[in-house]
Amino acid sequence: MAPPRDPLVDVRLNTEVTGIESNEDGELSGAVLQEHDADVREEIPAKALFACIGGTPRTDWADDVGVAHDPAGYLLTGPDLLDHGKRPAGWPLDRDPLALETSVPGLFAAGDARHGSTKRVAGAVGDGAMATALAHRRLAELRDGA
Repeated sequence: MAPPRDPLVDVRLNTEVTGIESNEDGELSGAVLQEHDADVREEIPAKALFACIGGTPRTDWADDVGVAHDPAGYLLTGPDLLDHGKRPAGWPLDRDPLALETSVPGLFAAGDARHGSTKRVAGAVGDGAMATALAHRRLAELRDGA
């Protein structure tokens, strides 16, 4: 079931904000939009603007270092690396990958680059804090000879 639409909200995908307009009080009054893949430029009235950026992961380097990712390029971590409960081929450790650990032991992914992330700042901050704790766990394993 689709969420209800709000007549005051206009969702635009694949669109770049190329300019903003303000009124005499310095408040937002409009936006200039440019659609990607089209030669369409539009000026619209606006009292508020929310831009969601970062929808394309910048993980082109992952293939070069053997990090598994989904078809869209998001890095697979933790349970998403398991195939029917089995560890990924070539996994060298005697444990399953940790929650944010990639297919390269000791390499963790956090935030928008990770498959299944919430794609929100607060989620990325939480992922970062958790990745730090997990990195310390992996370092302890290495010190203990695992």
